Amino acid sequence: MNVRLAVVYYSTYGTNHQMASIAAQAATAAGAEVRLLKAPETAPAQVVAGQEAWQAQADKTADIPVATVDDLEWANAYLFSCPTRFGVMASQMRAFIDTLGGFWAKGGLANKAVSAMSSAQNTHGGQEATILSFYTTVFHWGGIVVAPGFTDPCIFKTGGNPYGYSHTQGQPFTPEVEASIGHQARRLVQFAEKLSAA
Repeated sequence: MNVRLAVVYYSTYGTNHQMASIAAQAATAAGAEVRLLKAPETAPAQVVAGQEAWQAQADKTADIPVATVDDLEWANAYLFSCPTRFGVMASQMRAFIDTLGGFWAKGGLANKAVSAMSSAQNTHGGQEATILSFYTTVFHWGGIVVAPGFTDPCIFKTGGNPYGYSHTQGQPFTPEVEASIGHQARRLVQFAEKLSAA
């Protein structure tokens, strides 16, 4: 296997961190070399400290490396996960993506397999639009979108989102949820392996 997967997430309160961790474990079990990375925090430290749950999540994940352009250059596949903010990706993730212009200009983001996940406070809180906003960016990169589609029965057991797994904040991470995230991660690894062999 020649898949080097960067799982890049942003998580304010922990939902997307947990999703990304499940995906990273599934991809590792499928044979990929995986880096679990977080997008840089752009909110001022005093704002983060002003919300106990936000600060607790920052402290809990202090040992997880912050994603860099070098990580994306190392990887030949990407899985992104972040919450929705008004129907698009959280600004922290967008800010990280906006640092990739130089690497993109060299063609460094082209021809790589990419998948995305998201979450929101309510079931119809913009998750699909957020995932599609990731894929719009991927099209500009010349990347290859690998969505889960309806390729496994587990997709129907967790809301039936064919674009990418989406989680409702506060809901439990059941075995069905883990199966859906795991399926998406393994499918991404499968296609990344095919691309690496092409």
